[in-house]
Parts: sequence; structure tokens; C-alpha cells
Amino acid sequence: MPIVGQSTETTDWVSRFADEVIEESERRAPGKPVVVASGLSPSGPIHLGNLREVMTPHLVADEIRRRGLQVRHLISWDDYDRYRKVPAGIAGIDGSWAEHIGKPLTSVPAPEGSSYPNWAEHFKAAMVDALAELGVEFDGISQTAQYTSGVYREQILHAMAHRGDIDAILDQYRTKKAPAAAAAKKQQKPVDEAEVEAAEGSGAAAEDDGSSGSAGYFPYKPYCGNCEKDLTTVTSYDDGTTELSYTCNACGFAETVRLNEFNRGKLVWKVDWPMRWAYEGVVFEPSGVDHSSPGSSFQVGGQIVGIFGGKQPIGPMYAFVGISGMAKMSSSKGGVPTPGDALKIMEPQLLRWLYARRRPNQSFKIAFDQEIQRLYDEWDKLDAKVADGSALPADVAAHSRAVRTGGGELPTTPRPLPYRTLASVADITAGHGDQALRILSELDPSHPLGALDEVRPRYDKAEAWINTQVPADQRTIVRDEADAELLKSLDEASQQSLRLLLDGLAANWSLDGLTHLVYGVPKVQAGFSADATPKELPAEIKTAQRTFFALLYQLLVSRDTGPRLPTLLLAVGQERVRALLGE
Repeated sequence: MPIVGQSTETTDWVSRFADEVIEESERRAPGKPVVVASGLSPSGPIHLGNLREVMTPHLVADEIRRRGLQVRHLISWDDYDRYRKVPAGIAGIDGSWAEHIGKPLTSVPAPEGSSYPNWAEHFKAAMVDALAELGVEFDGISQTAQYTSGVYREQILHAMAHRGDIDAILDQYRTKKAPAAAAAKKQQKPVDEAEVEAAEGSGAAAEDDGSSGSAGYFPYKPYCGNCEKDLTTVTSYDDGTTELSYTCNACGFAETVRLNEFNRGKLVWKVDWPMRWAYEGVVFEPSGVDHSSPGSSFQVGGQIVGIFGGKQPIGPMYAFVGISGMAKMSSSKGGVPTPGDALKIMEPQLLRWLYARRRPNQSFKIAFDQEIQRLYDEWDKLDAKVADGSALPADVAAHSRAVRTGGGELPTTPRPLPYRTLASVADITAGHGDQALRILSELDPSHPLGALDEVRPRYDKAEAWINTQVPADQRTIVRDEADAELLKSLDEASQQSLRLLLDGLAANWSLDGLTHLVYGVPKVQAGFSADATPKELPAEIKTAQRTFFALLYQLLVSRDTGPRLPTLLLAVGQERVRALLGE
């Protein structure tokens, strides 16, 4: 039997990382809980690229927890970072939020209409809700609370005392032009039309190396006592008394404080991150491509962490997350899809699966367009294979990580009908629950649906997708009356195809029956059996089927395409179908 903490699955990336993390944790802190970490900056909407910063350590932590070991997943909320820019479309157009640039995120008012006390709490709350729905267990740490309560005071004084050592490390990279994140992106090409920046969440963007004035280098930036901004320069510091003087370049304010009593400032990012690794004893933390390139904060932090008596965490570089059909965005630009947006249109199991099935260095996409239907089909096929024992081991592992955590099963849809079917029904019925129930009950007469709750929450997700992601000109509107002109213009072959369909409606009024019927009509017209397989048929039959389908769509919804015909026929109802097809 395997020992506790040892993986039996060699093809599953999560298990392999868990093995390494457990082994490393025993070397560094034997007998203590394993510590993994994520960092998120609530500077704007926390998007689906940032979610990889959380899901990667979550999946590893959950595997460790399943093995019966103690583990902590820390999420550092970088809410004491400076407010860098006003995200587009977030805070209005009057420019009033621009006056707060340079303040801590927790000192910036929340966006208009928010019930939260500040900017950081507003954007943090949406992520907390999404993580709860995803089953992510974590210990949240507010960096505002840590810094302003003096938790890091000793670390700050230590950094100031060793500022020369820190400066020397940073200076190795100041004289070199570090490859930009764009170079890393070229090596990690996205898989579709759009990509979401996956590494912005840890506060690295646009922070300088420290306060460098005539008094020398300092790895600490005070927030101004007058305007609260970090546009300050340290003008003197006494290691013995810890007296620190600074001036504000924004408002001209100047003051002298004792750093051993002062709690209104923070270490600059490239020092702050490794300080926290040492303070928390972090063993595993992934980083995005911009943090992992040469000269970036992860590499530099690997040297600076030794000054604090710690070691750099192990962890992979993770690649970008694609969003189907959207232009490249980041949280600072606004309008980017968040985990909450994704959870409105998909169940948490599907979203977890998308992150679990790909190694961190593999790009993947999250679909908000028609591709979501294919993803759901793929998920349902995997579900069936897992149930009958035919799934591959790595797929079984990814499925297990999607549907449950160490704490138990995630809530699921009791009767998970195909997403594309539910979306079609929601589209056609336009919010009428009684009509949706009627249609869904007729899908399988031998096992009728008793209530919509049996297909929830999947039905609600599909309905939300129709209402929020499908353009109005692509919605399905069934004709009120028959298209008499089109019906009169039909040739004999087209009229015969409609008669064959109408003659078979009553006997085939179910999803499977109508599927067999609509695909069978062109076969019968061509002299073949309705049961003939594609291998038994000439290629022209496919053309005939497409022509027949286009005719039905024109007669039913005045378009050449639409929802799957069997679902559409059930939705329209047998009596109305007969009327629209000219019977």
C-alpha cells in the first residue's frame, strides 16, 4: 500500500506537484502544516486569468488534504498596494477617481453604487463569493491589516538594516534590460482569439524598486500623512533610533517618524513578496509568465528571500487563459470576464475541470460563446466514461478534482440534461418556466421531468447564457403563422419531405424519435432505410439533409439555422408545427 503523502497516479500533474510539495515541506518544516500561497490584487475585477493563481495551489492543497495531511492555502489580498489607474468603465467618466491614484486600495472609495466601504473590499467580495461556489478553502490575509497593525514591523526594520544588500541584488538587474512579459507570451502562445493576462494579480505591475534619493536606497515607501499617496521619497533614516524622514512629491508634505512605531507604509513589491515567503513559510506558490521571466520579481525574490532567512517556494510558471471571442484584456482595463461571470453560465464543476485538466504551463480557453455547448458535451461524455469505468486515469483524476474537494462533493444538478438542449429550450420559451417544463418533459416520455428543479442549476446557467451572451439577432423567434408564399413555391420533392415528416410526428414525438425522423426523411426520399448508417449512404445524402433542415428552419423561425431541430420541434409543439408546415 502507498504510504501517506505518496501519489499512486503518475499521469496527473496535481498529484506529482503534491508529492514534491510534501517532500519539500518535510525538509523545511518537518511536522508542520504544508503552506501554499496565492496573491490577488483587488485593483479592479479579479478575472479568470487571476483565478489560475488560486486554482493551481488550491488543487495541490486539496490533494494534500485528501491524503490526510494538514495544509494551509493562504490568499494574500494585496489591498495595501497603491491604486495605479482607474479601470475603464468601472468608476464613471468624471475623472474623480483619478485623484486617488497613489493611495492604498483600501483608502480609495468604492465604485459608484457599491455597498462596500472601499475599492478593495468591493472587488474582493465578488471573488470571495466565487471561490465559495467553487469549493476553494483558504485563509485570507489582508495586507492592509498586516501592515497597519504592525505585524511586519520587525521585517521592515530588518529590510531597512539590510538595504545595502537588497540594493546590490536589485542592481544586478537594473543594468540589464530584462525581457519583457511579451517575450514570455511568445513562448506561451494562446490557444484562441483572445487571452486574459494571467499574472497581474500579485501586485507586480508598475511598482518601482524603492525610494532612491540623495540619502540613498530604501526598500520602504511611506504613505503620505497628508494626501495618503505613496509618491514619497525617504530623505534620511537612522538605524539606531529608526527615525525616518520623508517628503511627498505630490503635495509637498514632510515629516519625521520612528519606524519602530510607524504603520503607514509598506515594503516595495520585489522585497515585500519574498519577505512574506519567509514570514509565512510558503513552500508552494505558482507565478505567471511576467513574474517568471529573467529579472522579474520571482527570480529577484529568490535571492532577496535569503535576507529574511527564508527560501523561495517551489512552483510552476502558469500560462495564459483564453476567453473565446473577446479582445485581450486585463483587470486594469475593465470589462474582463470574472469567475463570477463564468459561474453565471456554467456549473462550478465545469469551471474547476477546465483548470484541473491542463498543466499550469498549458494555455486553455474558457468559452462564453457557442463553444460552451461543445465543452459541456465533452464534460458529459467524460462523466459517462467515469461512471462506466472506461475513462483514462488522468481523466478520472481531473474529473474527481472537478466534482469534489477534500471536504466533500460539490452540489450538482440531479438530472443533467445536455446543456445545448437546455439552452435551446430557454431560448425558445423566453423565460416561461411552464413551457420549458412541458418541452423538457416530452424529451423522454418514458422518464418525464417532474419539475424544473430536477435540471437546476444547469438549466439556470443555460438560461443565463442565452440571456447574456447570445446576441438578440441570434435568438429564436417562432413564426406566428405559416409562410404561405414559401409553401406555395415548393417543388414536389420538398413537399414530399414535409409530408414524410408530418406523417411521422405522432409516432416519434420524443427527442430520440424526432432525431431519427428528421435525419431519416432525406434517406427515405432517396430510397434508403431511415436506419441506414452514414457508411451505407452516398455523400449526396448529407447535402439533402442540410437542404431539408434549412427548409424547416425557414418555415419555423424564418432563418436558415437555429436550435437543434428535434428540440425546436418539441418546443413549438406538435399542433403548431403542423400548422406552420402547411398541413
